[in-house]
Amino acid sequence: MAVQAEQNDVVRIFLCGDVMLGRGVDQVLRDPCDPALHEDYAGSALDYVALAERAYGPIPRKVAGYYVWGAALDELTRTPVDLRIINLETSVTRSEDYEHKGINYRMSPENADCLRAAHIDCCVLANNHVLDWGAAGLRETLATLGRFAIKTAGAGLSDVVAAAPAVLPLAGGRRALVYAFASITSGIPQRWAATSERPGVNLLADLSRATTDRIVDRINRERDQDDIIVVSVHWGPNWGYDIDREQRDFAHALIDYARVCVIHGHSSHHAKCIEAYGTGLILYGCGDFINDYEGISGYERYRGDLSLMYLVNINPSTGAFVGLDLVPLQIRQFRLVWAAEADVDWLQQTLDRESRQVGTRIVKSGSGRLSLQTESGRTA
Repeated sequence: MAVQAEQNDVVRIFLCGDVMLGRGVDQVLRDPCDPALHEDYAGSALDYVALAERAYGPIPRKVAGYYVWGAALDELTRTPVDLRIINLETSVTRSEDYEHKGINYRMSPENADCLRAAHIDCCVLANNHVLDWGAAGLRETLATLGRFAIKTAGAGLSDVVAAAPAVLPLAGGRRALVYAFASITSGIPQRWAATSERPGVNLLADLSRATTDRIVDRINRERDQDDIIVVSVHWGPNWGYDIDREQRDFAHALIDYARVCVIHGHSSHHAKCIEAYGTGLILYGCGDFINDYEGISGYERYRGDLSLMYLVNINPSTGAFVGLDLVPLQIRQFRLVWAAEADVDWLQQTLDRESRQVGTRIVKSGSGRLSLQTESGRTA
C-alpha cells in the first residue's frame, strides 16, 4: 500500500486518466517488446519515438521505471496518499496475437516494473486496449500485475472475476472497493465482454436505469458499512467536452443509492467537466496521463499534452468526498514535467468553464495547483 496520508481525518486517493505505457514509451524503457506495429500510420513503435524527438528533442534510452512519472513522483513524495489508482490502457505482454483494430498498445512484462516504481496499488483494466493482444495478452497482463502485488479491476479470466471489485486495505481496518466498467461508447467491441467461458472486460451495453439498478444492488450487497467505494468507468469519445445526460444520471444514481464516493471517468484524451454532487465527486473525463502522442497533430486545441493528478480527499467516517486538489503536469519526452504557469491558467479557465455548467468551480489555489469550489463558494 502507498504511504498513508498525513491527515488522519481524511483518506487521500490519487487518481489519473489513461496511463499508456506501450508502443513508443515501452521502447525507451529498459527491456522493450519487438517494435513492429500493425498500423496504417506507422510500422514501428520507434516511429513514435522519432516523432516525439522531432518535436521536443532527444529522449534517453534504457531508462529506469521511474523516468516516465517524473514530476508526479515528486508530488506524491510531497503529498503522501493512501491509495494510487490508475487506468492502465496498455496490455502487458509479449504476445503476438494482436487484434486487427488499427492501434495496439503493449509493453513488455519486464518494463511493468515502472508501475512498482510509482507504488501503484490498483490498475483499472476495463478499457479499449487491454485486449489489443488477445486473450493471451490479457492473461499475461493479469499474471504480471499479480506478481507485482498490484490489484486489478474491470477485466479477468471470467465474467465473475472481471466484475469483482479490487479490495484495497486502509488504516483502521477500513477498505476501499474499486469497481471498474467499460462502456461500448468508448469503442470497445461486444466480443471483448467477459463471459463464464471467455476472458474479457466488464462491459456495459448501456447506461440505462436497469443497468444502473443492477450495479447499485451489487455494490450494496457486497460493501461493508464503512467501505469507501470508487467506481471507475471508461466511457465516451476521445475528444470533446459534451457530457451525455445518461452519464450524469448514471453517476448521480450511484452516489444517491450506493453511496459511491468517486466516479472515476476516463477515455477522453483531455480533461473534462468535474462535478461535486451530493456526497460524491464525479470526474467525467480525466484525460491522458502518460502517452506517446508528442509530435502528432490534429487536436491541439484540446491540449492533450497537459495531464492532471487528481488528489481526492474523503472523510473515512462518512465516506463523503470532502476535497479535491488538481496538480497540472505536461508530457514532454515521454515523462511528466511541471506545467508552465500559462498552461495552469489555461487548464483552470477551461475546467472552470465546463464545470460551471454543473454548479462546480475550479480555482487556482497556489503553488501551481487547482482546487474544486462548490456552488456555495466553499473550497472542497
